[in-house]
Amino acid sequence: MVSSSSDHNTPQFQSSPSLMANRHFSRTTTKSFSDLFLYVGGSLVALLLVWALWSFSSPAPDPNTFPATFIRPTETEPVKSQDVNNINLKQDSPVPTFYDDRTVTYTVGSPLKNWDEKRSTWLSHHPSFAAGAKERILMISGSQSTPCKNPMGDNLLLRFFKNKVDYCRIHGYDIFYNNVLLQPKMFTFWAKIPAVRAAMVAHPEAEWIWWVDSDAAITDMDFKLPLSRYKDHNLVVHGWSKLIYEKKSWTSLNAGVFLIRNCQWSLDFMEVWASMGPQNPNYEKWGATLRATFKDKIFPESDDQSGLVYLLLHEKDTWGKKIYVEGEYYFEGYWLEIVENLENITRKYNDIEKGVRSLRRRHAEKVSEHYSEMWEEHLKDAGNGKEGWRRPFITHFTGCQPCSGDHNMMYSRQTCWGAMEIALNFADNQVLRKFGFVHNSLSDSSNVSPLPFDYPASEIM
Repeated sequence: MVSSSSDHNTPQFQSSPSLMANRHFSRTTTKSFSDLFLYVGGSLVALLLVWALWSFSSPAPDPNTFPATFIRPTETEPVKSQDVNNINLKQDSPVPTFYDDRTVTYTVGSPLKNWDEKRSTWLSHHPSFAAGAKERILMISGSQSTPCKNPMGDNLLLRFFKNKVDYCRIHGYDIFYNNVLLQPKMFTFWAKIPAVRAAMVAHPEAEWIWWVDSDAAITDMDFKLPLSRYKDHNLVVHGWSKLIYEKKSWTSLNAGVFLIRNCQWSLDFMEVWASMGPQNPNYEKWGATLRATFKDKIFPESDDQSGLVYLLLHEKDTWGKKIYVEGEYYFEGYWLEIVENLENITRKYNDIEKGVRSLRRRHAEKVSEHYSEMWEEHLKDAGNGKEGWRRPFITHFTGCQPCSGDHNMMYSRQTCWGAMEIALNFADNQVLRKFGFVHNSLSDSSNVSPLPFDYPASEIM
């Protein structure tokens, strides 16, 4: 308890009567011993009085309530409303910022200028947000506002949403789930752009906005985006450069998952990108242009993915230099080539844990990133992609459409739903492990079993 109280009593000790007496004694040696004795005695009485008052105001913790090492916070140390990054959530600067400018809007079609300066100024007035801003991510996803036509759709969307919330909680990211058309004329796949545009203004503290389609599941809860790789870029998409520039295929990348920097470049880019959308009078012309450009595009409407590839092809100098086409890991991966390998990946990870006690040590969910870093040493040779056995980062169920119930005719509805269940349970097991449980089977969403100590070295009975 001495350490917990020393901060409060240090100023008193620095000017305590006993120390004053010692200094006085060294200067005034002619004082009688009896006078000094009385002086010191009075000082001791004063100290005892201070100690008694301190003891009365700071009762010892009840040993039946707290462990012996617990230190109770005092009344003079209120707990502040701050998040894990020590952000002050209760302060907003009174100094006018871009929020007080009536010309600043949240909508596509109303260009916002000098955003980098505006954002920088806001951060300077909110220093607790400025710290660590370059690493801060806001995830966005969304779906329709009405109930799903597919009887299983609402439950599946809930599970996909839970999956994203789990990942963001583990890594300390914010998440926004939108289920309304912010700009009604920008429907279907174009609806994501208004949501991202509005999020940039609503969250100036976030350096990156991370759009993830509602039908995409994060299947490696440990993996973190390698932001240092993208330090010279403003937009990251999953794709294949050869298919973009040589094959000119509209499926050469996937726009269902992308990472975009919160900056002026991104705002300008989204205005150009959105100009191909249904709110523009030239929407039908853009559809014809895109279909003529991409011979493998079979539908006539202008879509966001084809539009993005078009800009890479025809305006590479303007936009392409700041767009990173990621193909080295599953920034988003096609579910059909992933799901069949998840059982084998589970066995591989369990085998490694059986041989490395430190990896299977039970721990609090809040320190999961520590163990994620430990895992990297054992995954150097795992390999990414279909031929590897590292957990795929994101499994994307393109063509399955869980809410509407429609699906690509290449596979059956049962194939889609069964694969979603396996992928979601695969991800959920990584979360449940921290809570002491695991699914009995990747195909069984309802039943779980408690884990024995030292799992997986000790098997489930």
